[in-house]
Amino acid sequence: MTYLEAINSVLRRLREDQAATALESDYSALIGDFINDAKRIVENSWNWSALRDTISVSTVNGISEYSLVGSGQEAVVKNVVNDSSNRFMGLETKDYFNNVYYLQDVVSGSPNVYTFIGVDSNDDMKVKVYPQPDGIYNLRFDVAKTQGLLEADATKINVPHNPVVQMAFAMALRERGETGGQSAAEQFAVASTALSDAIAIDANRYPGETTFMVV
Repeated sequence: MTYLEAINSVLRRLREDQAATALESDYSALIGDFINDAKRIVENSWNWSALRDTISVSTVNGISEYSLVGSGQEAVVKNVVNDSSNRFMGLETKDYFNNVYYLQDVVSGSPNVYTFIGVDSNDDMKVKVYPQPDGIYNLRFDVAKTQGLLEADATKINVPHNPVVQMAFAMALRERGETGGQSAAEQFAVASTALSDAIAIDANRYPGETTFMVV
């Protein structure tokens, strides 16, 4: 479903005229804002299949800090692999990195651990790796990253669209204050059910991520 299709889906439920473009009127633009708000809530509710990607980083001799280009600030790193050395990399604390980089002699070699060190000027996450690379190593970061703000009419919504539309409709009902029928509270309950169902369907693809063990 595209951004404009989602807007019109909500407008029809409100018994309003459909829009030819997202910015056709102040009201269609408002519904567009609700679509973006609802999309972000849905995105943050689960690491959706449609949001998963792999970001490759090629190290440089003597450089330990790298940006995960295209990740954005809200990406979730699922796992990291040093593809050149055929091993997984572990996540370590900032204290650990302060110790190995500033309180003792720095070791160079194939990286096996990483830590987060903020974001760059493009709002992409930055990481630091250790040992400090002594050559070119291909690091693979498997991430779940959010889609950018919906602006163009033809942009497709990556996450399941039904919970997005249902939640945006609930927001529109709450803003309107009267519906002549369904209340905003009832519609938020419908949206919550739609979101739970969508998560359950997608979660079947990753059974290991929904299995918890007592330790």
